[in-house]
Amino acid sequence: MAQVEATTERIIAADAETVFDALADYEEVRGKVLTGHFSEYEVREGGDGEGTLVHWKLQATSKRVRDCLLEVTEPTDGQLIEKDRNSSMVTTWTVTPAGEGKSKAVVSTVWNGAGGIGGFFEKTFAPKGLGRIYDELLRNLAAEVEK
Repeated sequence: MAQVEATTERIIAADAETVFDALADYEEVRGKVLTGHFSEYEVREGGDGEGTLVHWKLQATSKRVRDCLLEVTEPTDGQLIEKDRNSSMVTTWTVTPAGEGKSKAVVSTVWNGAGGIGGFFEKTFAPKGLGRIYDELLRNLAAEVEK
């Protein structure tokens, strides 16, 4: 099993604290900025950053759906980590200042991929597909905080 990684970033015209607070707001903001690839969104515990437990289904392709139950931690300032209880998937969100009134949001997801030929295709194509999903999510986030 090889580790698979997908990373996407975006400069957002809002300060880092505003962007981070929006990302960490699972009660109000996060559900609004998710793309059509996410369904069955539900906050089960918490709702604001550290200590949140959130559920969703992520449909990366027409045949590939992940049922995710994510525990949220904040190990450092400007960083959220979502660990899936149902798989090896871990998503790290990092928000840093990027000049006056701007921030850089980076999302990186890693998981243990399949072995064999299926693993080859997963490692080749999954990062691009997930990258497109997260690019759209970051675009939605930017639209939300740049209002």
